Amino acid sequence: MILAILSRLTRLVSVMFGISVVVFLIFFATPGADPAARIAGRNASQETLQQVRQSFGLDQPLPVQYALMMKKLFVTQDLTSFVNRGQKVVPAVTRAIPVTLSLVLGAAVLWIFGGLVVGVIAAATRGTWTDRMLMAASLVGVSMPVFWVGEVANLLSQRTLHATMLFSWVPPLGYKPLLTDPLGWFKALVIPWTTLAILYIGLYGRILRADLIETMQEDFIRTARAKGLSESHILWRHGVRSSLIAFVTMFGLDFGALIGGGALLTEVVFGLRGVGKLTYDALQNLDLPVILATVLYASFFVVAANALVDMLYALLDPRVRDAR
Repeated sequence: MILAILSRLTRLVSVMFGISVVVFLIFFATPGADPAARIAGRNASQETLQQVRQSFGLDQPLPVQYALMMKKLFVTQDLTSFVNRGQKVVPAVTRAIPVTLSLVLGAAVLWIFGGLVVGVIAAATRGTWTDRMLMAASLVGVSMPVFWVGEVANLLSQRTLHATMLFSWVPPLGYKPLLTDPLGWFKALVIPWTTLAILYIGLYGRILRADLIETMQEDFIRTARAKGLSESHILWRHGVRSSLIAFVTMFGLDFGALIGGGALLTEVVFGLRGVGKLTYDALQNLDLPVILATVLYASFFVVAANALVDMLYALLDPRVRDAR
């Protein structure tokens, strides 16, 4: 067991190292790409370009540049932006992380609960009008773009119906720190949570329904019925528990991707300066250090989520552990 977990952690470190090398080479070693020209600005003289290369270590061999970049990013943490001179990259990412975490964690609670409710009720009432209505609503939720739902929510809560009792409590767009203003934090994020969760409630509900229907036809379910167990007990104790494998796998991957910046559209629509918004602004200006930091940050969460799900399988299923 310990060896299996250590093996997966070693893979995690190896994958992160490979990603850091690839990202560095894309941004700093692509033919025709000159970071010094981006820093110095348009029509810069050769003397200015040479000074910039010396100041940022861009005149060194690529392995040295990579080592210096990683040292500034992870050890000294004094890597600065190429566009906003003097702005350190690591503190900027650190300030953005709580915003993205707050958004994704709250939305995750909603979509896990909603997906379980929709999937279980739809499977339990298979073929009835309740099942058809839940699946139709789920399909609508999956089909609606997040940015459109967010804009409609803003239109209703910030302008059209803001003066009514329904939305008079909604604060202006933006983020409130949890530790300094817990109530303001909740009010500012409840609508973004709902907007982001709508898509995943429909998706997870439909997948759980399909897996649960298939599981309820297995031999061990027939055995449980033959023992005289109640249908509700069979459904929750055996059916739902056995059908959560795909549910857990999807959650690990989706959560890692969203934490890593996949919630960009929601952050932009609701004025939340999270990791996704920070990455978007850096891409607009081709701010390479910020892009490098946010891409590595996003990669870490995606890879870590994969490793966590993999280790969870190894803990729960000996066949998976013995097969690796």
